[in-house]
Amino acid sequence: MSVDAAFVNIDGPWEHRYVSANGARFHIAEMGEGPLVVMLHGFPQFWFTWRHQMVALAEAGYRVAAMDLRGYGGSDKPPRGYDTYMATLDTDSVIRALGEKDAVVMGQGLGGWIAWSMPTLRPEVTRAVASLSMPHPRIMRHATWTNARQRRASSWVVGLQKPFVPEREMARSHDYVAELLQAWASPAGSFPTAEDVCRYGDAMMIPFVAHSAAEHYRWLGRSSVRPDGPIFMRRMRHAIRVPVLQLQGTDDGCVLAEATHGSGAFVPSDFRQVKVPGAGHFLTEEAPEQVNAALISWLNSLA
Repeated sequence: MSVDAAFVNIDGPWEHRYVSANGARFHIAEMGEGPLVVMLHGFPQFWFTWRHQMVALAEAGYRVAAMDLRGYGGSDKPPRGYDTYMATLDTDSVIRALGEKDAVVMGQGLGGWIAWSMPTLRPEVTRAVASLSMPHPRIMRHATWTNARQRRASSWVVGLQKPFVPEREMARSHDYVAELLQAWASPAGSFPTAEDVCRYGDAMMIPFVAHSAAEHYRWLGRSSVRPDGPIFMRRMRHAIRVPVLQLQGTDDGCVLAEATHGSGAFVPSDFRQVKVPGAGHFLTEEAPEQVNAALISWLNSLA
């Protein structure tokens, strides 16, 4: 089965745009007026995971732009460029392409990893950072190394290191995506529905998306035994000088709340952490009202 990239142009109160940035073309869903907020999705999803937040933040007086990451959805899917350095440069370039000098960067999961990296790698365009379901990269790495339960929860990343196998599984059926959505969400909630599984499963069947999505995580694996990984982690030791909000679901099956404390040590000035009881990894969809309230309260507090 093959799904056309136009699949992600879902109708709603937002507008769809394609912007050229960093030598590629990125699909963006945009709405609202005011200070710019750029939203980065995680795996195995696309921009649509932010739909509830887009509406709420636009009504609260913000310009929101939810982008498909390189290799996902309606964005370009080049054969290379899936390291964190490139992801932050993509985000930087999109902010500038939208005519702004800086933005608040929000990310969930993989998007949260990228968002955490922005103040260090692209400080000139990063006004503040909100990370959902992802602690500081050094905290995440430490938890994966030292906590057996987190190591088991992260074993899917090891599976993505296999060449061709994950791509074939994602292209064959929705089962791969369904298993991750169900395993990472709170067992007490209603997400994912059959419609959710179908939507995100179909999005991974867009030509080249499964391979590109896996490549983001293959860089994380390969770089750990090459110079670029340790260099990245050394750079991430630097203190973050912009406001940071971290949201974490207590029932997250991918990034365990119990294993991922301590991100505030890297943010000596303005760090806030909000726990979302009874929610799993997909906070934007599992607990939209709580997430919206936390994000708007935090955004309104920024100078």
